[in-house]
Amino acid sequence: MSIAIAARLRRVKPSPSSAATDRLAELRREGRDIVSLLVGEPDFDTPAPIRRAAIEAIEGGQTRYTQTAGTLALRQAVAAKLQRENGLAYAPGQIIVTVGAKHAIFNALSVTVEAGSEVIIPAPYWVSYPDMVLACGGEPVIVPCAESDGFLLTAAALEAAITPRTRWLILNSPSNPTGAAYGAAQLRALADVLLRHPQVAVLTDDIYEHIRFGAPESPHLAAIEPALLARTLVVNGVSKTYAMTGWRIGYAAGPAALIAAMDMIQSQSTSCACSVSQAAALAALQGGMDFLPDWVATYRARRDRALALVNAIPGLRCSAPEGAFYLFVHCGGLIGRRTAAGRQLTTDLDVSLFLLEDARVAAIAGTCYGLSPYLRLSIATGIDVIEEACRRMAAAIARLAD
Repeated sequence: MSIAIAARLRRVKPSPSSAATDRLAELRREGRDIVSLLVGEPDFDTPAPIRRAAIEAIEGGQTRYTQTAGTLALRQAVAAKLQRENGLAYAPGQIIVTVGAKHAIFNALSVTVEAGSEVIIPAPYWVSYPDMVLACGGEPVIVPCAESDGFLLTAAALEAAITPRTRWLILNSPSNPTGAAYGAAQLRALADVLLRHPQVAVLTDDIYEHIRFGAPESPHLAAIEPALLARTLVVNGVSKTYAMTGWRIGYAAGPAALIAAMDMIQSQSTSCACSVSQAAALAALQGGMDFLPDWVATYRARRDRALALVNAIPGLRCSAPEGAFYLFVHCGGLIGRRTAAGRQLTTDLDVSLFLLEDARVAAIAGTCYGLSPYLRLSIATGIDVIEEACRRMAAAIARLAD
């Protein structure tokens, strides 16, 4: 007799980015030489003061359970960060520390979304948003955001997507996968729509907030319109800014009742985040970001080099992202062409498979992010890797037949 899997799981698919990473590992174990542009994490080391804080925490015996919501010191540091950098005032009781920002988003949806609940997700989106909504029994409402609009949700599109069943709007800025970022005027326009629909809460995924190229950071949506603060959940973490992806520390700040519900569900699932990682995150939030300008300059140089190389390949084009560390490359110019084996490329999934097999370059199809025909290329890697990947792609594409 087999163990029956819950029917609701039939609506959920594995994370495409995780699946692609697993497939890459398999190919490399087989001895295949693959250049990867998959991984969305900084390739820098966690800054030394943060690493030392973790070592000191271990040697000081900070290896016990903490409060489910996180240590008071870390929640106070999060509150200070949100006030200092975002102009948002929260008490420690309105903050929860989670096992990564992804965990915070899932917990929030799990305690608010029911059968029939709708969650508006602008596309392109981070691959996990729709499936987390589905896993919680809700319905993702995907709103395509055209490249001509900068891949950003417009006020008119938001207004058209809202129904009496809408529970959440998810905003990610700068965005994974496009690097698009909302300015103050665009956020003001969205806020005006939200004010007319008091049943709609807003989840802001701010994980890439400090990785921006050129344009200054915009005020937070809840700072632009303080009336939205009572129905906004601010999600962030230390993974991208501080190169701490493996430390697994995220956090969320919002209305006390929502945070209490998230604390309850977390107490029955993961319990607290790792105590040593919390000590490291405390050092990160209190220690400044002197390293960050050099890191962002490196990302910018990689972006500029990758843009030049990609836009020189016939059939590909890409506009400059404003932040994060990805290129969202239009590959429509390759659709309809044929490989040397005679296989026609009909979708961006075909293109990504062609690049993997013929160019030995791993990228993720835009379909996985809700908009096609595109490819997401991570530039969180060395320029030499980017140059080799583009050389391989150019050579393989040149061999395609019309």
